[in-house]
Amino acid sequence: MPATSFPADATLADAGEFPLIAAFQEIFEEGEHVLVGSGDDAAVLRVKTGHVVVSTDLMVEGRHFRRDWAGAADVGARAAAQNLSDINAMGGRATSLTLGLAAPPDLRVEWVLDFARGFADECAKVGASVVGGDVTASDTLVIAGTVLGACTIAPVVRSGAEPGDVVALCGRQGWAAGGLAVLGRGFRSPRVLVEAYRRPQPPYDAGEVAAESGATAMIDVSDGLLADAAHVAEASGVAIDIRTAAFEIAEPLHAVGAALGADPIQFILGGGDDHPLLACFASSDEVPEGWQVIGSVNEPDHDGAAVTVDGAPYEGETGWTHF
Repeated sequence: MPATSFPADATLADAGEFPLIAAFQEIFEEGEHVLVGSGDDAAVLRVKTGHVVVSTDLMVEGRHFRRDWAGAADVGARAAAQNLSDINAMGGRATSLTLGLAAPPDLRVEWVLDFARGFADECAKVGASVVGGDVTASDTLVIAGTVLGACTIAPVVRSGAEPGDVVALCGRQGWAAGGLAVLGRGFRSPRVLVEAYRRPQPPYDAGEVAAESGATAMIDVSDGLLADAAHVAEASGVAIDIRTAAFEIAEPLHAVGAALGADPIQFILGGGDDHPLLACFASSDEVPEGWQVIGSVNEPDHDGAAVTVDGAPYEGETGWTHF
């Protein structure tokens, strides 16, 4: 039981800013690399070797999550995962995060602390520490996370793919999209897909392994497989072709596709929120264990298609757009 406690029905307005921050400090443990942590004007971190990498992500209630679809700890885990995965996609390891929370004053403190515990549990999977942040009142619940990490070798960026490379994927893909489709229609099964949406399982060790294996380009698949592959293609000035035959479609995706009258491959090609890694390698021989070759890098298409599916333009949804 934390030293800072609140009545079960306490709201943020009842708790106040500084008692809430004190409760956060009890939940978020700090690693040895933290010289000055939460409670000062800024954190001070020890960086031993390599490059510092930084990323920021936002989650807005009603757009990125719904409290009736996922519990507070699940929302916290998702918020942490999307930050941690960005560092993974650079071939690095997350070390520290700051967390901003803008919330309605009538939001229950219990929900916020459960959110923080879910966030902390996900950070613990990579040994990362929450070292500070901020809270404020807002009509809309908004979560802002900034993550810092380190790459011990040169970071893997999006712009390094070359014609002749192979394209590979590590981590499950399409499961969260299947869960979102189920929730959007008022159902809660297949449960495995709903849980995949609520709590993604990024392959946190895969980024460093890919970098060490010579990955030429890499990206976290957060918005959609084809949409994020297009980011790599455009940054590298190449074309990418994805082969649908490379995917083994799991039975729960078949079940949801049949129930909704949809081809389950669309969850894989256009779905986001699972946070697998998509990377390019010079040859199949360089692809690490646990990765699946799913396509190829080619010369730019003169017709302007950065990404094709089975050699042809794809007419379906390619991923999430924010505006």
